Amino acid sequence: MNIKILSRNSSLYSTQRLVEAAKKRHHDVEIIDPLKCDLIIEKKHPSIYYKGRHIEDADAVIPRIGASVTFYGTAVVRQFEMMGVFSTTESQSLVRSRDKLRSLQVLSRARLGLPKTVFTNYSKDVGEVIDHVGGAPLIIKLLEGTQGLGVVLAETKNAAESVIEAFNGLQARVIVQEFIKEAGGADIRAFVVDGHVVGAMKRQGKEGEFRSNLHRGGTASIIQLTDDEENAAIKAAKSMGLGVAGVDMLQSSRGPLILEVNSSPGLEGIEQATGKDIAKTIIRYIERNV
Repeated sequence: MNIKILSRNSSLYSTQRLVEAAKKRHHDVEIIDPLKCDLIIEKKHPSIYYKGRHIEDADAVIPRIGASVTFYGTAVVRQFEMMGVFSTTESQSLVRSRDKLRSLQVLSRARLGLPKTVFTNYSKDVGEVIDHVGGAPLIIKLLEGTQGLGVVLAETKNAAESVIEAFNGLQARVIVQEFIKEAGGADIRAFVVDGHVVGAMKRQGKEGEFRSNLHRGGTASIIQLTDDEENAAIKAAKSMGLGVAGVDMLQSSRGPLILEVNSSPGLEGIEQATGKDIAKTIIRYIERNV
């Protein structure tokens, strides 16, 4: 089988592990930079032109599309789909997952637990927005933020008002969420492949840091999910239409609360925390579908 990995950086851990896992299972594999693909759109033979040749031999594609190149990266995935190539992440699901507001609405419709969230069109009544999520402390997130960037913890009402008004003044769209104190600066990442949780880790923020992202100095350890947490992760991935997903949850007094569903979850943290070969699981997912 011929597998293409869409990645801008061939030296990334996740990209390298997927190449290694595919080769171990005797597949041909190639890393393709999605931004260097030309898309030829026509009635009968849609195609992709890459580095002086037409790509005609692909059986499956694994999108590793960064948030900053979502628009063009998704167009490339869609073109592969038009060519009849199986994708581990469908283009429509990729677009849906990158829109934080839309994602929360989809998860809410699926009746999944969420931190109470407010989104407004630059409302002047900032105090009312704060009251809607139960007051301070609260979390303010830029809609376009990734890996913990653009996320602010406002510990007092005055601080919250100042931050929200500042973002409004910059015409930067934000969501305001309740702060889940009992989570203790930790969250859970459940890795879902083909409707099954294949690994889970607990990420703990460093001392004095409410964000648990590993990129920001957080630590990861293996965790055994409860039935409620496992079911929530599977349902979240399914509601977003994702065959491969990293589902981030908070442990709260009212059960698991979904923070985000990531369509290009990194493999390094989860593989090192769990000792599991997640890359192999993704390759086997392709084998079952192609």
